[in-house]
Amino acid sequence: MLAVARYLGGLLLALLLTACGKELLYQEQGYVFGTLVEVTVYGEEDAKSKAAVATVMHEFQRLHDLLHAWKPSPLSELNAALASGAGYQVTQELAAMLQEASALSQQSGGLFNPGIGGLVKLWGFQADEFKAVLPDEQQVSALVAANPQMGDLTLTPASASANVTVSSRNPSIQFDLGGYAKGYALDRAVSLLKQQGIHNALVNIGGNVMALGQHGSRPWRVGIQHPRKPAPIATLELHDGEAIGTSGDYQRYFELGGNRYCHLIDPRSGHPAQGVQAVTILTHGARAGVLSDSASKPLFIAGAAGWLAAAQQMGLNEVMLIDHDGHVQLTATMQKRLEFSDKNTVRKIAPH
Repeated sequence: MLAVARYLGGLLLALLLTACGKELLYQEQGYVFGTLVEVTVYGEEDAKSKAAVATVMHEFQRLHDLLHAWKPSPLSELNAALASGAGYQVTQELAAMLQEASALSQQSGGLFNPGIGGLVKLWGFQADEFKAVLPDEQQVSALVAANPQMGDLTLTPASASANVTVSSRNPSIQFDLGGYAKGYALDRAVSLLKQQGIHNALVNIGGNVMALGQHGSRPWRVGIQHPRKPAPIATLELHDGEAIGTSGDYQRYFELGGNRYCHLIDPRSGHPAQGVQAVTILTHGARAGVLSDSASKPLFIAGAAGWLAAAQQMGLNEVMLIDHDGHVQLTATMQKRLEFSDKNTVRKIAPH
């Protein structure tokens, strides 16, 4: 059997909104970061909402153009320079992103590794369409042996206000910030909305969702996509400042020879992670958006046997994992937040 899937976003279902009467609810959609994005504003006149959302959409496009891994961008130019053994000057913003991603990578024990863009490319996931073709195993092994790590980087600021020179002692490092960019964009979006006097909004970037304020008299409510059915497996209320993110094998993948190969590459083996359908995490705090995007990856890669330890290592308390057989494992705190669509869903509560 041969099947190829395009990434259409949808880690989380579309917002579960119920408009009634003259309720002030403004929604706008776009397509950026290779996925569907949606911004919903509650309680403001359309003119104010439209102007605020336009600013957010412009910011999304700016970040898309900055961080594209395989089309001309500052990030792809950085990759080309590092591959040749040269340093490259980047803005302070991009340098700060690399530093934050490096800290998250270290916290995850290297399971979250934005420096393995070479492996992502080998598996065909740096493309708009995915071909069901396995890479050359010798090339995969060579990249694994080269062991690109975020710790290989050196960032040298010229001054407090100037660009930063990025260099690497390991020329095999190639950045792919696809597991970080959406979360960064969520945090930026909420910050921009606040600056423009928006108090209640929901931002959805391909299923990474962050809440600002609430939906009228109640919290925002979102659904978590079932990894094998066109419906939510569960819903939950998302409160002010919280974000939720899912990593799944049903977004960017291809099937070949009865096996499913997804875009979530285990840096230890150089192969797509196996044994998990999806991991969903709930985050909050100053960098809730970034964490909702980046921290689900190491849990997915750690698998059904290691996700709990990985969650503890990343400081996560609200986590749900769906394994290869569709069985649900989750923390007790996540269990309290979820309302499952099928009340008979078998759930295994992880020990404290």
